[in-house]
Amino acid sequence: MRASIPIFPLQTVLVPGAYLPLQIFEPRYLDMVRDCVRDDSGFGVCLIMGDGGAGQAAGHACVGTLARVRDWHTLKNGLLGITTQGQQRFSITATRMRDNGLMMAEVRWLDEAPRTPLPTEYQLLGDIVGRFMDKLESHYPGFERSWLEDANWVGYRLTELLPIRNLERQGLLELDDPLQRLQHLLELLPRFQ
Repeated sequence: MRASIPIFPLQTVLVPGAYLPLQIFEPRYLDMVRDCVRDDSGFGVCLIMGDGGAGQAAGHACVGTLARVRDWHTLKNGLLGITTQGQQRFSITATRMRDNGLMMAEVRWLDEAPRTPLPTEYQLLGDIVGRFMDKLESHYPGFERSWLEDANWVGYRLTELLPIRNLERQGLLELDDPLQRLQHLLELLPRFQ
């Protein structure tokens, strides 16, 4: 299925289920957030790729995640603070700019794998996410320990929480197979010992 959504290019990767706090100050993004809250819709978060060079706009990744506004408030600095949650992944098929500079994209929604039991060989990854949740559970409303047995959920949480480079995180987001994502994460673990 295809849709048209606003795009917010950022220097971060949002994965399904992750929470992302943002400070909004540009008029085009203030309008976007207002429309998303009013319409109960979302906007796409895509990783900014490269710096754009002399006089050129920076590009963005073609695979991103739909962000839904979960909370909003005025920050002490007067800016709008929002908390978003990653929903469904998408692939951009075409973009256009509105007059106000807001990028709109035609997207194709990417299917997620059905709930996949965490294989024994990846139990270490589930244990690591369990330790993260011991400290961060309050940041994941509704968290249930049974989620630690879901390969997709475990892979996305490690993609979100491990201190890896954004390009690595983007590569993990783009994988469709949760077991392939877990294998890549397992291969990254020696870096953190």
